[in-house]
Amino acid sequence: MPLSNIPNGLAAWLVLLAVLLYGLVHSLLAALRMKALAQRYFGSWSDRFYRLGYNIFALVSLLPVLALPALLPDRMLYTIPFPWALLSLALQGIALLALGIGLIQTDAWSFLGLRQLIEPPTAWNPELVVKGMYRWVRHPLYTAGLVFIWVTPLMTVNVLALNLGLTIYIIVGAYFEERKLMGEYGEAYRRYRQDTPMLIPRLHPRKVFKSETR
Repeated sequence: MPLSNIPNGLAAWLVLLAVLLYGLVHSLLAALRMKALAQRYFGSWSDRFYRLGYNIFALVSLLPVLALPALLPDRMLYTIPFPWALLSLALQGIALLALGIGLIQTDAWSFLGLRQLIEPPTAWNPELVVKGMYRWVRHPLYTAGLVFIWVTPLMTVNVLALNLGLTIYIIVGAYFEERKLMGEYGEAYRRYRQDTPMLIPRLHPRKVFKSETR
């Protein structure tokens, strides 16, 4: 059946299902067990390429998911009128800026998987980042992403389904990442988690302690 012939009510569910399947696949690939499996079959070299390969696969596989809302039949829910739409676009711009700053503060080269290609595994000893935006919230990249998708000046049924799926993926992904960070940083991350909210920034930033590095 051509995508244009799919009923409107079914289209939104297909978008939501596509996002949730995307999130499931990428959560499995990000799991420590999957990385250990890659080490077993490909040796220590997998550590150098896993992060970069994961990011490339995540980006490429996300493109068809993002294209679905435009390809499937849709219905407009609302549009923010001028000049309020300018405020919405400005908030999206701020969210993108926050994403960029957050990446820089967490070592963008390591996040992208490029640092692992040129440095030996013995040099990979990242610090627990609690400075900058991380004084206000534990996952500023996720917070910025949520702001970006929800302040859009145009909302359709398919975009709503996409945003709901991405929100579920981000929240669930944040909880799984918390478990990994607790295993990696232990007591330092436990103290950090007690004093800093996960996704909604606090009004007053926490103090930074020198002992919160590894």
